[in-house]
Amino acid sequence: MNSFGQKLRFSTFGESHGTAIGCLVDGVPAGLFIDEEYIQSELDRRKPGKSEFETARKEDDKVEILSGVFEGKSTGTPIAMIIYNTNQKSKDYSNIKDVFRPGHADFTYFHKYGIRDYRGGGRSSARETAARVAAGAIAKLMLGTLNIEILSGISEIHGIKADKFDYPHAKSSIIYALDADKEEAQKEAILTAKNNHDSVGGVSRVVIKGVPMGLGQPLYYKLDGVLADAMMGINAVKAVEIGDGILSSSLLGSQNNDEIRNSGFVTNHSGGILGGISNGDDIIVNVYFKPTPSIFKEQKTITSENEEVDFSLKGRHDPCVAIRGTVVCEAMAALVIADMLLLNMGSNMSGIYKYYT
Repeated sequence: MNSFGQKLRFSTFGESHGTAIGCLVDGVPAGLFIDEEYIQSELDRRKPGKSEFETARKEDDKVEILSGVFEGKSTGTPIAMIIYNTNQKSKDYSNIKDVFRPGHADFTYFHKYGIRDYRGGGRSSARETAARVAAGAIAKLMLGTLNIEILSGISEIHGIKADKFDYPHAKSSIIYALDADKEEAQKEAILTAKNNHDSVGGVSRVVIKGVPMGLGQPLYYKLDGVLADAMMGINAVKAVEIGDGILSSSLLGSQNNDEIRNSGFVTNHSGGILGGISNGDDIIVNVYFKPTPSIFKEQKTITSENEEVDFSLKGRHDPCVAIRGTVVCEAMAALVIADMLLLNMGSNMSGIYKYYT
């Protein structure tokens, strides 16, 4: 199950310490301008090694388009993209060849497949998400022609919550912080955990603006259901909320209902989705990342021979995976919305543009 989507479908390939990672994006309408500089800029937002708040592994993440584009426009055929791995240190993982790291997929991958690529987690590594960002950039280019915008930022780190959601500030923040007043405390929490050979979790808040009414395919391909599926498929994500999410379970109906006036909805507790269908309001998604399981404290585990051992991890790892993860959340949101647009109407850009504008 390495593919996602219905009409706009993408598949990824590659491993953390393999030759390359990449994706094949199928269903892109013909005639879409493919801005390669923009695609690269999206990958640059996610790439590792930019600051002390991320892994020290440095990858240029230079993307190369292999097919599906002619004279700067999509041809309607599959778009293949590849990103070569250039900075692997596989020897850092030699001590865990037969050891299951707590909090990782090592244990489950081994018991499912009977074989395991221990170099950085192989296919289960978050390195694969670079390919999702490349595919998501294609979707964002499509959505941009319809004035649909996807923004995100970090609303919480280690329990330090934002009181405001400033998306322009998040774009300039090294940790994509939504609240400048909480940013220093959030940075300190990350560095404190890092210096203690530990890690912290965080929350990404995604807002999708300009979505037309009517996207979503009830009953079993609802917009909120597919968004939740897309986010839960990202490494280290353990929970997803649409709109007020968990909070709504503690409210009265009179508090939670979004009343309607001629000008639109008075509030947006629903997060822009009712009955699995977009209602024209901003779509709000909160995505919860667990602490990075790769930590440098001694831990107890077992080997593939069921022997109990204590071990210490080596390598280069993010002290807070949510930071770069928020870029992946944007990409997956873009792919979902673009897919839903195509399910509603059209297989070339001119037809879609006329329908939605």
